[in-house]
Amino acid sequence: MSSVQSSETSHPAMDMAAHRHTWEGFVKLVKWGSVSVVVLLILMAIFLVH
Repeated sequence: MSSVQSSETSHPAMDMAAHRHTWEGFVKLVKWGSVSVVVLLILMAIFLVH
């Protein structure tokens, strides 16, 4: 095998702006999902525990 990659097998450079935008969206989703679960658990503890 050759140590030099051909243009067919090499990967293009990452688009860091798109990568950062995707990461920020993921972090926002996880943050608000976690907050929602905590609020739901608190409300369940208040209203469902007898």
